[in-house]
Amino acid sequence: MDAQLLNRTINLINKQFPPPIVSYSRRRNNNNNYTPPPPAGGYTRSRPNIILSCRAMKSYSLSELTPIQVDALKSRPRIDFTSIFSIVQPIVDDVRTRGDSAVTDYTVKFDKVKLDKVVENISDIPDPELDAPIKEAFDVAYDNIYAFHLAQKTTEKVVENMKGVKCKRVARSIGSVGLYVPGGTAVLPSTALMLSIPAQIAGCKTVVLATPPSQDGSICKEVLYCAKKAGVTHILKAGGAQAISAMAWGTESCPKVEKIFGPGNQYVTAAKMILQNSEAMVSIDMPAGPSEVLVIADEHASPVHVAADLLSQAEHGPDSQVVLVVAGDGVDIQAIENEVSKQCQNLDRKEFALKALSHSFIVFARDMIEAVTFSNMYAPEHLIINVKDAENWESFIENAGSVFLGPWTPESVGDYASGTNHVLPTYGYARMYSGVSLDSFLKYITVQSLTEEGLRKLGPYVEKMAEIEGLEAHKRAVTFRLQDIEAKQVFLFLSPYMIVPVVFCSFSNKELPQPLPSSLILYHHH
Repeated sequence: MDAQLLNRTINLINKQFPPPIVSYSRRRNNNNNYTPPPPAGGYTRSRPNIILSCRAMKSYSLSELTPIQVDALKSRPRIDFTSIFSIVQPIVDDVRTRGDSAVTDYTVKFDKVKLDKVVENISDIPDPELDAPIKEAFDVAYDNIYAFHLAQKTTEKVVENMKGVKCKRVARSIGSVGLYVPGGTAVLPSTALMLSIPAQIAGCKTVVLATPPSQDGSICKEVLYCAKKAGVTHILKAGGAQAISAMAWGTESCPKVEKIFGPGNQYVTAAKMILQNSEAMVSIDMPAGPSEVLVIADEHASPVHVAADLLSQAEHGPDSQVVLVVAGDGVDIQAIENEVSKQCQNLDRKEFALKALSHSFIVFARDMIEAVTFSNMYAPEHLIINVKDAENWESFIENAGSVFLGPWTPESVGDYASGTNHVLPTYGYARMYSGVSLDSFLKYITVQSLTEEGLRKLGPYVEKMAEIEGLEAHKRAVTFRLQDIEAKQVFLFLSPYMIVPVVFCSFSNKELPQPLPSSLILYHHH
């Protein structure tokens, strides 16, 4: 990527990820400590020091904010891609130049692991041994995810728009795909299932799964089990930007892929963004950022459940964001905060959750309409609607990666085994992106076929449109065919008489064969 393109990319990212707003506390019905919300665009000064308390979430009342201030709430914590790109770009270039050697060196540098082999054919790796309950859990998840994604297959339809004009769209799998399964702060075999199962159903021929190795150079056995079950062909034992680069460029042992999928940290995200705008000719699934959840709760929601849902995303990492939208009156906010504090203290990943809570917030909405309106503006990765008759609000949801309806639908089921995919758009990209699905691994090709009759009907309109646009060759491609069709029609009409000139040149009247064919009699009289 040249400097000019890099700068354009950085500017684009900075527009998509504006500076973070600084949240100010405001308890509902407590005017003693009221501080005005941030102005539009937020403040330019740095974020306040993190308060290590499970009650660190700020709060706002939507009815007391201006439209500009409400709009500012949708901003996520900013990622400084300028500095990240400067770190990732040399890795991308180095892997392109040195291939496996570069991947090996970076794995030693970042993961402290010396690899004997960078890539292994999965068929050469022995099947891992799992305890029966663990194996059963992954098998159930596999079955549900497979069934949901298989149901996304569409039947081929042929549309005859005009007599003799037929069109259709056919699906073909992407030939080679790369799947990134993170392995830094948490092992994620569920992601291996989410990415490899739709690739398996689509029929992708080459499926490379990249994941960081363990200290002994092996692959997490649960990830390996899922990969084998779902038809992965190669295992790339590397993580980070070096793994993304190896799949994008291809190395001595790693097949080059045509599309890269999967979540990752800011360096993985930066590598994907750089490479999709490079000569590598590789596509990516979607822009990605830290995990997030928005929970809409009313007075019927259990404070224990609400707190657990908020923390289920906060524990992902310090840059995760959680938002609680309180719909209407009667919600016991104190009970929810107490539960968040209580449950947070008992988490192994408590420090991650604490930092995530420090830049998360609570929003008070007057009713469900205001709550859903705010949610659509925020466009969360995960949306939990924990209210009475939650299903009634499904049709009002316009922007969300995945929705969880009702009191008995925690976000965790979608993360693991309900069947939906957990690789979803974040950072507000749910306004224009969908989560990973079967279609993500397919490309669609349109096909049209015309008969002579079809071209005779449609051709004149195409000629006229091409003429208006000044594209003469486009017009001629139709005109010449229409002329050939017309000439053929004339030939077929005259064909019974075409031998007449030869007959008259070869015979005198007395020499004409008897009896005369009717066609010759006609012309003989002339």
